[in-house]
Amino acid sequence: MNTLRIDKILKTSKIGDQIIARGWVRTFRANRFVALNDGSTIKNLQCVLDFESLDKKMLKSITTGAALKIEGILTESIGSGQNIELQVKKLNVIGICDPEIYPIQPKKHSLEFLREKAHLRIRTNTIAAVMRVRSNLAISIHQFFSQKNFFYIHSPIITSNDAEGAGDLFRVTTLELENLPQNNIGKVDFEKDFFGNPTHLTVSGQLQAEIYAQGLGNVYTFGPTFRAENSNTARHLAEFWMIEPEMAFHDLNDNIQLAEEFIRWVLRDTLENSEADLAFLNDRFEAEERQKPKNQRSEFNLIDRIKFIINHDFERISYDQAIRILQNSKPNKKNKFKYPITGWGIDLQSEHERFLVEKHFKKPVVIYDYPKSIKAFYMRMNPDDKTVAAMDVLFPGIGEIVGGSQREERIDYLRKRINELNISAKELWWYLELRQFGSVPHSGFGLGFERLVQFVTGMNNIRDVIPFPRTPQNASF
Repeated sequence: MNTLRIDKILKTSKIGDQIIARGWVRTFRANRFVALNDGSTIKNLQCVLDFESLDKKMLKSITTGAALKIEGILTESIGSGQNIELQVKKLNVIGICDPEIYPIQPKKHSLEFLREKAHLRIRTNTIAAVMRVRSNLAISIHQFFSQKNFFYIHSPIITSNDAEGAGDLFRVTTLELENLPQNNIGKVDFEKDFFGNPTHLTVSGQLQAEIYAQGLGNVYTFGPTFRAENSNTARHLAEFWMIEPEMAFHDLNDNIQLAEEFIRWVLRDTLENSEADLAFLNDRFEAEERQKPKNQRSEFNLIDRIKFIINHDFERISYDQAIRILQNSKPNKKNKFKYPITGWGIDLQSEHERFLVEKHFKKPVVIYDYPKSIKAFYMRMNPDDKTVAAMDVLFPGIGEIVGGSQREERIDYLRKRINELNISAKELWWYLELRQFGSVPHSGFGLGFERLVQFVTGMNNIRDVIPFPRTPQNASF
């Protein structure tokens, strides 16, 4: 007798097959019908018990959340909602679950409540569907880069470099905080620390990926990154995952082309491989949208929003063009933007990006050639000496989802930019030295994985698309 996961049972098994299924009870009705789920699919397997043949003590142990092993024969279902059901011949209760205290009962729970039960929330349909989609997205990302002949590298989690120069870092130290050693000028003596100098959790794997692109050609990192930003919004996490490809001999246009191809490929693949979960999440998304005022509802349902990206060419415009469009837009002229477009050089906000995508162009948008004053030191200077070869990809409902640039491969320009921003050239000696030994034009981009998962699943809060969210005052699980 075969032991099968429920997704395989529902997809490949035939009437008359004798099988073993294992999972957790979602519901138990009329002392006869068990809805069994093992996490492999959004769908439950209906198991039909013979009440008379069951031990009455065992029957009392079959409660929501209990773990069961069931042996039986597949038959055609006479009920609605499923084509087959399992006629139970033998049942074992593997793990009991006290119904008096088990918090995940068969009813609707708020996502806020479920975050407090992060060790149990995976037993709900919504979180389980999100996590299966997340897994499929991650697999698809690796498959895309593999078939494009990229090499997967593991960039360090502990580093002494701040790639963005933005601060908000988590310090890594073995020093005794109650008795910090001091040097001869009264500051912390990091020479006595484990690594001999100040270190922190990484904010990006980009700089290290650039090193390997200079020897392997095309590489990518996909790993955890950290920001110690004291923010409790629905858009921020202290620990999140980044996909960061770096490509030698690629200019900005090559970079944009790869980003567009990458996003479309991953979304198309996930649409095909997460059909049942996305259908469930789409129903949930539509139900939530109906609760909103009409003027705040999304123009798309969840699946149509994904197809919107897949089926449209990305509009490419310069920052100059974007500013002119936004300055002349009705929302700006009527002071509807929370952050008015006051002139060239401002950093675009999510409301501006969404206007360009959803209202003006009605397609995904790539903005390129940003002012150097609002971008990082490593971005390649354009001939105008005002802008850099940077690009952002904008999505509906979310704004920026990808940020990237052609990197500055000319050592003189890079030194000048580092000096302008008062960044320590001493700490970046190796990054500068790369420009002395066979430096080539190269580019790359970064995509926040949780933001992509949010877009695909329709979840409003980023804390609901990562297994264990790390936020201010919260690292419990």
